[in-house]
Amino acid sequence: MDLQRVKQRYGIVGNSEGLNHALDVALQVAPTDLSVLIQGESGVGKEHFPRLIHDSSIRKHGKYFAVNCGSIPEGTIDSELFGHMKGSFTGAVSDHVGYFEAANGGTLFLDEVGELPMSTQARLLRVLESGEFIRVGSSEVRKTNVRIVAATNVNMQKAIVNRKFREDLYYRLNTIPIQIPALRERKEDIPLLFRKFAGEIAEKYNMPPVRLADEAARQVLVSYKWPGNIRQLKNITEQISILERTRELTADVLLKYIPQDIETTDIVYVGGQGTQSISNDVLVNMVSVLKNEIDNLKKEMNDLKKNRVVTTTEQQIVGLPHQTIQVPPQNHLMSHFRPEDIDEEAEYHDVTHAQDLSEVSYNLKDNEKALIIRTLKKCNGRRKDAAKELGFSERTLYRKIRDYGLD
Repeated sequence: MDLQRVKQRYGIVGNSEGLNHALDVALQVAPTDLSVLIQGESGVGKEHFPRLIHDSSIRKHGKYFAVNCGSIPEGTIDSELFGHMKGSFTGAVSDHVGYFEAANGGTLFLDEVGELPMSTQARLLRVLESGEFIRVGSSEVRKTNVRIVAATNVNMQKAIVNRKFREDLYYRLNTIPIQIPALRERKEDIPLLFRKFAGEIAEKYNMPPVRLADEAARQVLVSYKWPGNIRQLKNITEQISILERTRELTADVLLKYIPQDIETTDIVYVGGQGTQSISNDVLVNMVSVLKNEIDNLKKEMNDLKKNRVVTTTEQQIVGLPHQTIQVPPQNHLMSHFRPEDIDEEAEYHDVTHAQDLSEVSYNLKDNEKALIIRTLKKCNGRRKDAAKELGFSERTLYRKIRDYGLD
């Protein structure tokens, strides 16, 4: 069958070598009854290939079922795939035909097969080897004649090493492997896909389609690594089509919608198995971010030490249940509190000393919350001023406002 006709029929866009090779393998294996394992990252369009294989096979007049193994709870996956008998478990009010039985003579597409529980994998292996299965709650062996096409975005070799996927099942499913390339490996296809999605959205909402204004805009589109693949490209195209008034998209317009954070743009998958390789720039950035977080945590600990004072006239300090500090209620708390007053040894008692903690007459979080509320009122809601008066960084204050539900 001509590749262009196949692409048109199944809505597949692109002319990259990797995509064409995957389609060619699918068409060659379709007339056989061999099991096929389709691998590729999430969002690359794996769902098109099982249907293509079924429609090009001798089973094309039989039934076709697509099952997302990752969306079915572990407790019911065996029942969904192999069926169950009435009374076999709570809620089994009648006999139930599973997908393997219903798809007899046709094709069963098992998406996210890497998410199957180990017990279900054993049942699946038996079906693949002998065509036999047993309904849940039954002892009767049943037969089925189903062609299996599976798909996964899991690194199967790693899953096997970690004992999360059976090696014998992997090789049984992987009789014919098909690797779908990631979008970043199909750069020449990105503008074509963008134009396709823009046209579909324009038709759906009765509006002029958006277009790339020049080569600079095209370069912005193809230089991004698209970690979410085709799904992400479609999502961003929809956003631009709906939100932008202009229909001619320049590089500056595109940059408003394409994420530019280093962690997103510098993620690269290698080997076609989802293994991540992070650039040195990203590692340096991650270390810098981590250092900043540690510094902020240290500062927050110091802030907490300084603010461990109750808002009433007579205040008590955690770890010093019998020590009090007199504080005029209308004055700023910190002006009457010295960090050196804290007994560091008493400050960090193990929480198992319940008899000590029981003497503490207040809840630190409640009083901190009350202090923040009072300071915000005093500053007429100006968070920058409130943070300065509380001795917090603005970031710390914003986080505490969110944590305490004070938005």
